[in-house]
Amino acid sequence: MQNLRNRVQLIGRLGQDPEVRTLTSGKKLTTFSIATTDAYRNGSGEKVEETQWHNIVAWGKVGEIAGEYLSKGQEVALEGKLTHRSYEAQDGNKRYVTEINLNELLMIGGKK
Repeated sequence: MQNLRNRVQLIGRLGQDPEVRTLTSGKKLTTFSIATTDAYRNGSGEKVEETQWHNIVAWGKVGEIAGEYLSKGQEVALEGKLTHRSYEAQDGNKRYVTEINLNELLMIGGKK
């Protein structure tokens, strides 16, 4: 059961091409977002679709693979760890971010 702690699994489509950055330390950081859509029928029987956006952060080899092979609209399955962080924006306000640190990636579909 210990492996179930803070584990996120999603299937969705990329909202934009991954962005690969090289940090001053030489490490590569890849970021992208995916959309997941859930559909249900409301009380009047109408179909309602809700889309959630998820920010993904990938380091190391999995990040390099994501940056090289993924593109906007592509469907992927992924697994990672949910993380929360905060930073001070240029306007002086504190901002909060929720991200998924990518562990595993599976390309499951072509472009939509």
